[in-house]
Amino acid sequence: MIHRSPYPDPHVPDQDLVEFVLQHAGERGQRPALVDGVTAETVTYADLPALVGGVRAALERRGVRAGDAVALLAPNQPRWAIAFYGILAAGGAMVPLNPAFTTGELTKLLRLAGAVALVADEECLATARAAAEGLGIPVTGLRDLTAAPSLGALPPATGREPQHPAVIAFSSGTTGQPKGVVLTHRNLVSAVVQHRGIYHVGPDDRFLAALPFFHIYGLSMILDTGIRQGATIVTLPRFELRRYLDLVAEHGITWLHLVPPVALQLLSEGATGADLSSVRHAVSGAAPLDAQVATRVQHRLGVAVGQGYGMTEASPGVTWVPDDGSVDCPPGSVGVLVAGTEARLVDPATGTDTDGEGELWVRGPQVMAGYLGDDAATAATVVEDGWLRTGDIARVDPGGVWWVVDRLKELIKYKGYQVAPAELEALLLEHPAVADAAVAGLPDPAAGEIPKAWVVAAEPIDTAELLAWVAQRVAPYKRIRAIEVVAAIPRSPSGKILRRQLRAEGGTAALPG
Repeated sequence: MIHRSPYPDPHVPDQDLVEFVLQHAGERGQRPALVDGVTAETVTYADLPALVGGVRAALERRGVRAGDAVALLAPNQPRWAIAFYGILAAGGAMVPLNPAFTTGELTKLLRLAGAVALVADEECLATARAAAEGLGIPVTGLRDLTAAPSLGALPPATGREPQHPAVIAFSSGTTGQPKGVVLTHRNLVSAVVQHRGIYHVGPDDRFLAALPFFHIYGLSMILDTGIRQGATIVTLPRFELRRYLDLVAEHGITWLHLVPPVALQLLSEGATGADLSSVRHAVSGAAPLDAQVATRVQHRLGVAVGQGYGMTEASPGVTWVPDDGSVDCPPGSVGVLVAGTEARLVDPATGTDTDGEGELWVRGPQVMAGYLGDDAATAATVVEDGWLRTGDIARVDPGGVWWVVDRLKELIKYKGYQVAPAELEALLLEHPAVADAAVAGLPDPAAGEIPKAWVVAAEPIDTAELLAWVAQRVAPYKRIRAIEVVAAIPRSPSGKILRRQLRAEGGTAALPG
């Protein structure tokens, strides 16, 4: 059975993302578009197109041409947005990277993306240069690039079409090593348009962008949507509870975009007495929000807390809780299908549609073009007739409200970030004391899930030393939090690691680190 959104199919304009997002910027004059929550640096809507045009010209002088992949390594700030749209304006595809990545992680992703240039915030320049040096990729400082003389106006589009790649965002898909998700201009324009009747944003709204722009949730649902609809976006380079709360009060933030760990922080003693009276809406995404936590946050804020479901491969939106209360979506549900989206529930055992719980398959204009340079992975994920296999088990109630109840895919969601077990397993096997390894996520009330490793010893293992060895080689959110030495890793007859068995036996014992 094919389930359809209760909303009419959207009209997706035949525009590239830059043209679409900045279409009405000039009409908004001196209204603030982007405000740095640390320095108070402000970019007005009137200035934004010219600044983007300046970045475009600077990149073209550096040899960037249509179709080139240009990586961006920086925490949230107004200059991130200017560089992003400038890369697209030059016809490039932007590769968003986490500034917490190690040199090794950056080198790997730059190579996979085929990046021809890297733009890095000044605080990341040393790591960026070390990663790019062996690949012969030039590195430009973000401040230098965005300080290029503006052109007075954004020149007409050249060499970019709606079907061309706009973003190459790394995800582990449903399993395995990181893969470059190719999102076209049309995918990202569709993602904004599909939410219009369900996510009401206007010029009187003020967003607090504490969720990173390098994550598809922050990029699409906060940055693209906010700028297109004329909202003011206050940026925060990293989440700090006190500064976060101060900025909500100082700027009269109207929308809170949450992930479960931030929602929990709002319930902590540190948030007692904070002025959150300006908040009119709140939504959580990136990882499941416990129904009880959602209810408590609703009581704390005095507004409903909706929840959306999506994935990088869907730009990211699949479902959303309507912010106008038009659909009764109980806490713990993920709302209704966004406009233009179809869904099926498929029994993983039989491959046939089911009326009960099943793997969620979705189809719509937001579904990715594919994985960069990986036809086999693309074919396994986007199957016949354009259905995207999400790897999540879901159900739908008679009112069309969706619930995500389990996961087929192996990704660990640590504070909303994706952690691929296969990546950590490959790293562990590089250690001389490890003969075999498996990694899976264990429940954690603060982080959602934490990575735990089970290892077979080739020689005596000091688990504390091994934890530190891994931590030196991965971003902080990927760090293994516990290691258990076992006699053998449980596997299926085909050799597949039985992660569910490990999770079932792993418990929630005290975890070091």
